[in-house]
Amino acid sequence: TGMGRAGCCCRGAERLASPSVVSLIFSRTGDCQLATSQCRIQRCTTDFVSLTSHLTPVVDGFHIEFCKALRAYSACTQRTAKACRGDLVFHSAVLGISDLMSQRNCSRDGPTPSAHPEVHLEPCNYHSRTQHTHTHSHTHSHSHGHGRSRPGYLFCGLFGDPHLRTFKDSFQTCKVEGAWPLIDNDYLSVQVTNVPVVPGSSATATNKITIIFKPYEGCTDQRVYQAVTDSLPAAFDDGTVSIRALWISERSPGRHVELHAGYIGVTVIIRQVGRYLTLAVRIPEELAQAYDDTQDLQLCLNGCPSSERIDHSGHLPLPLSPPALEAKERCSEQLEVLDIYFHSCVFDLLTTGDPNFTLAAHSAQKDMENLHPHRDRWRIYPRGSAASFFYSDSQLIKKLALLLLCTLSIVFM
Repeated sequence: TGMGRAGCCCRGAERLASPSVVSLIFSRTGDCQLATSQCRIQRCTTDFVSLTSHLTPVVDGFHIEFCKALRAYSACTQRTAKACRGDLVFHSAVLGISDLMSQRNCSRDGPTPSAHPEVHLEPCNYHSRTQHTHTHSHTHSHSHGHGRSRPGYLFCGLFGDPHLRTFKDSFQTCKVEGAWPLIDNDYLSVQVTNVPVVPGSSATATNKITIIFKPYEGCTDQRVYQAVTDSLPAAFDDGTVSIRALWISERSPGRHVELHAGYIGVTVIIRQVGRYLTLAVRIPEELAQAYDDTQDLQLCLNGCPSSERIDHSGHLPLPLSPPALEAKERCSEQLEVLDIYFHSCVFDLLTTGDPNFTLAAHSAQKDMENLHPHRDRWRIYPRGSAASFFYSDSQLIKKLALLLLCTLSIVFM
């Protein structure tokens, strides 16, 4: 991409290329902060995030407002350019802004938002509501450049045999045959139905997903979406595709749909791979916790009951046999990182013999990377695997190498 040249040392700027994750850009701006403390690039970035975090690409006016924010970001970098000489985060930001302005056809000259824009409350936009609430509750506080706090998000995913990744990033392989609730709170219900895959085996896979978006005053009445094998509709049960702040995006007919509930900040991705379905969900933490004692059976929240677990505390025993080696080779064609998604792929191939489970693991991993809010938690390694021992050391080595590269770059600039 256009951001590749700026990403060699500091990985913040590369996230600019995707406005849908604009609230996460520069998540690692501290990695190379070796220049003078007078450099205010972090403040520039914080202001940019504040100006764009509530924008939605599908809403009219997004392009105009995004370009305004980019011009303001550019102006801010120009004001702090002298103090940021030699700061790699600063130079990454400058390149990123230039690339994005080209991609979005933003003119260099034009209007910019006010320095302290008034937040207009949009009742059916979760980001707008939370930003408005935070701003008014901290009117007299001074954050000294830390910016507005962002609402916390949680991720849950289900795929394959089936493998469950909970809100707490616990990875489990379960039987759970029949209908089971993944999420059940005051705003959203997600239920899956799993059926046996291989006769005589406890392995199951998902062939039906039912999602209920509960009524939210002024934004939506109850809407139900149901997907079954060979039927991923691009509409809710009543035939509607979108209403105000709730809509369906069909990415690949019959194979990939995304549901967006802007009024509660929820995104759901459903795919059909082979004969079975995969699911990925991102939801604000405060809404995921809005449930009562009668709703405590939620697999995303508490995981599978112990009697339904196939794995042993996250460990999937894989035999050292020729079929296992062949399965590992096939999975490595799709999954480069030998994390739990790779091991799940191998497990599913050995259990079912169905090569589509390889694609399911790959798709699940990509959906997790798109929706999971914390990059540092993406990778989960099976207990006792070689990767789990070397992962922490490799991260330390990467950080030391990054520090050295940043230092050398400043010395020779």
